[in-house]
Amino acid sequence: MGTPFDLTGRRALVTGGATGIGEGIALGLAAAGADVALTYRSHAPEETTAKIEAMGRKAAAVKADFTGMDEAAAEEVTGFAADALGGLDILVNNAGIIHREDSTDMPLDEWRRVISVNLDAVWLMSQAAGRRMVAQGSGKIVIVSSVLGSQGGLRVPAYASSKHAVIGLTRALCNEWAPLGVNVNAIAPGYTATDNTQALRDDPERSKALLDRIPAGRFADPSEMAGAAVFLASDAASYCHGGVLTVDGGWLAR
Repeated sequence: MGTPFDLTGRRALVTGGATGIGEGIALGLAAAGADVALTYRSHAPEETTAKIEAMGRKAAAVKADFTGMDEAAAEEVTGFAADALGGLDILVNNAGIIHREDSTDMPLDEWRRVISVNLDAVWLMSQAAGRRMVAQGSGKIVIVSSVLGSQGGLRVPAYASSKHAVIGLTRALCNEWAPLGVNVNAIAPGYTATDNTQALRDDPERSKALLDRIPAGRFADPSEMAGAAVFLASDAASYCHGGVLTVDGGWLAR
């Protein structure tokens, strides 16, 4: 009997899967046995897809900009993944952006840009994938939130708002789709060594303040988010619905 964490034969789509947390999750899903399609915007995907293929899995990549995404674009991306892999069993909504600025100075267009990518696109991708999954009676949707889905942060009002909102979306979709065989859950990463935290890590004072607060004493590597995603995408999480799995080195416990 195989392990309940085995994803052999599953078909996954990871948004923003060519870099950072998305890449870590994409490679983790592939290592667990899944074929993986990913979206990318500015980071070339060839290195990531080559790593997936080296594991003996199918890999595919499609360029997508989630700013101002509409229903047709979401359907195009999910359709690409389903066509490339022969179906769609897993969606990881990972693509996201951040904008740091004093709230008194933050322009409305920056607020809207963050909300567009971090909330509107997550909703549209979940809806498009959810239609397929509800129709087939099974599927796993994993939404990447943040520890700032529980906190306010500093100088990131749109980001924090969007990450709170996708936790609400996770719970709302769970209520509708759990009876239909679709699991919807979220991951809340802590401070991770990605492009989004580069400015913080490059600031000695801010970096020290963050590290002093993290019980683990370090920033996460993107690969360390993969285990949570594999779990939520697997049969091991068959009774997990509407949950938020925190992977933060103890940040929220401090």
